[in-house]
This record gives sequence, C-alpha cells and structure tokens, in this order.
Amino acid sequence: MKRSLVLLTAAVLVAGCGGAGGSAEAPQEGGGSPAKVEIEWWHLSTADPLKTLWAQRAKEFEAKNPHVTIKATVLENDAYKAKLTTVTQSGQAPDLFATWGGGVLQQQIDAGLVKDITDDVADVLPTFTPAALSAYQVDGRTYGLPTDIGVVGFWYNKKLFAKAGITEPPATWSAFLETVQKLKAAGVTPIALAGKEKWPGHYYWAYLAMRIGGLDALKQAATDHDFTKPDFVTAGQQLKALADLQPFQRGFLGAGYGTADGQAAVMGNGGAAMELMGQWAPATQADAGEGLGEDLGFFPFPAVEGGKGSIGDAFGGGGGLAVGADAPPEAVEFAKYMTAMENHTKAVEAGGVLPVLKGEEEAVKDPNLKQVATMLAGATGYQLYLDQAYPPAVGQQVNDSVAELIGGTKTPEEIAEDITEVAMSEG
Repeated sequence: MKRSLVLLTAAVLVAGCGGAGGSAEAPQEGGGSPAKVEIEWWHLSTADPLKTLWAQRAKEFEAKNPHVTIKATVLENDAYKAKLTTVTQSGQAPDLFATWGGGVLQQQIDAGLVKDITDDVADVLPTFTPAALSAYQVDGRTYGLPTDIGVVGFWYNKKLFAKAGITEPPATWSAFLETVQKLKAAGVTPIALAGKEKWPGHYYWAYLAMRIGGLDALKQAATDHDFTKPDFVTAGQQLKALADLQPFQRGFLGAGYGTADGQAAVMGNGGAAMELMGQWAPATQADAGEGLGEDLGFFPFPAVEGGKGSIGDAFGGGGGLAVGADAPPEAVEFAKYMTAMENHTKAVEAGGVLPVLKGEEEAVKDPNLKQVATMLAGATGYQLYLDQAYPPAVGQQVNDSVAELIGGTKTPEEIAEDITEVAMSEG
C-alpha cells in the first residue's frame, strides 16, 4: 500500500550472505566452478531511493558470486499482489519475494509455498527487533526476514494549514472534521486519495474501527468473522461523515497512488493539505512530485471521542523477504546480504525505510521519520494492515467495500454485511 516503496530492506548486525565476504557456497560443476544459479526476485520498490539501492545490492551480490544471476521483477503494489496471487494459486512461488506477513503469509505457508528458514538465518535472528520479526514467525519458526516497519499517519502541508489559519494538527476526530471544513473554506483541497487503488482508503475505516472499538474488536473479528457489530458500523458512519464533506481531490476515484497524477504527486506538488499514508510517504511524494521539504509535517490518526481505542495504538506494518519453498540456497544468502547492517543502513540514511534491527536508530536522519520512529517505539498496541492481517479474500473485500462506502454506492451497514459474508465463508 505504496507500502510497496519501502518493503524490501532490513538490517542485521553481521554481514550476511555466508559471512563478511558475502559469497554463497554452491555445488561444484565437475569439481570446478559452482553450478550456474538464477534467482527470481520479485519486489515493489519502483521509486528511489530504494529502486537504485536494490539494483546496486543485486549487482554487488552477483560480483561476489559470479555463478549467480539475479532476475528482478519490479511491480507496483496492485500489480504485484495480482501477479503473486496468480502464481501462488498455481502452486508456485518466486525464489525471493516481498511479503507483509500476517494472514497472507500464513496462507502461503499452509500451502507449502514458503521455505522455513529458521536454521538458515539463526545466526542473524538475534540482531532484529522482536517487533520487526513478529509478522514473519509462526509457531516459533521463521519464514521471512523483516525489511521495514512503521506506522500509518497523516502527512500534512504546513504552509496550507497556515493558509487556512490552522495552528496545530487535530488531536480528535471532531477536530479533524473541523480542520477539513476550514481547509475547504480557504480554497484548499483537504485530502489526497488514490481511490482507484482502494488500499489507501481502507486505512481510514481500519483506524476508525481501532479508535472506536479498540484493538480487541479487530482481533475478535479475526476469530468470529463478524464485522456487523456496532463499533464497525459506527466506523463506517464516521468515514461517511468525512466523505460527505467531499474532502478529496477532483477525480480521486480514478487516481492511482504513485503515478504522475496520483495521490503522492498531488500531495508532493502542494495540491492537497493531507494524506493518510505510511512512513514511505515523503520519499514517494518527492519521487512522484516535487516534494514538500520543510513544509511537510506528520501527526497520528486522531482519537475518537468516547472510543475504546487509545491514540497510542498504531496501525501499519513493515515488509519482509520470503523465500520460495523450491528456491536455491543462494536465495537465502541474498536475503541475508540484502539485510546486512552495512547495506541496510544506507537505505535508512536515505529515508527509504525505518530501522528493524537493534542499534540502527541513529541512522534515521529525517525529522519526520524520527517522529514516526518515536511514535512506533512508544505505541501502546499495534495492528497490521487489514488487507494483510486477514485472509486474502477478506482483506480484498475490506478494500473493495471501503471504496464503495467512500464512493457513495454502499452504506456503512451494507459494507459491514458484505465483509462479514466473505469472512464467514473463509472462516
């Protein structure tokens, strides 16, 4: 969600890939040179700084391991999900691929498509933070190396806020709705949204459900599959109240995320005052548009008055590298190389990702990203993106239903029923 821009890094305190030299052991061909190996690597880092950094890492690994060729497939978020779903449904998986963990990874594990790499990465596991690792571990076994972790929050244009006479970010939902109205009154488009891609819209409903029902409501729904309870309906009603204010940019229903006229570009070019997005937002804004520099600020999703959730509860996720069940050993070694401290720290310093290992915090230079990292460190609870936390069909229905609510074609009650129907069938 473009969660995609930041989902392919992490770091460890030792140099991976067979030790500091980064060379992978391979079977010998006729007692001489190692047998040729091709690694099929799928990732989503379509913009800099990560696009260039990952290409450099691949070339470095190939130079250290002349018998290895890395074939990278780089796709936008939605295209990636669609292609990976098609391939995995056929019983196959790339050698190395981006994962967000959660229910989607669990389904791939259950289908026997993902390698258990616990023993292969035992030497580096202690160097990652527990929070970063948790999404890729099941029953004490490890199925991926974390590459990023962060939270979703509001990125805002300080100059446009000042134009509307807004002196500080809103801390409550009612104040947020008032902020939207003030911005509109000042002739400013309040919010940029990639309506076409749907996943950015689900952030609003998920956060409102968290703030109103608390984290326990989302966890309970994963068990009883019931999204028709009052707290979920109320979340939909509050999102409808926002949509009724017509806060989004003109043509938002057909807008992508990272495209030249998409959500990130609208925000980066000063065409809207806010966007609800993850920690990768500044880099994407600068890549798709001009970027806001010092005019860019960040604030957490507001508290909802009377809600059971805490404003300290965070919603988001990171990303990791999963290894296909039939992948060659070199795929694991490349994952370790990608996640070596000296490699990953460069991505953190460039503002592409946040730390996922112990002791890497000082590499965060951007003040807004430091704020995100601080928020993450002090989070009272954490919820993974709903389209990854729940089984794929349920997550897709959440995205589709929220898009229908925002677009005005379904009511809060109807989308609650639709999501529940799919969840019940999957459960």
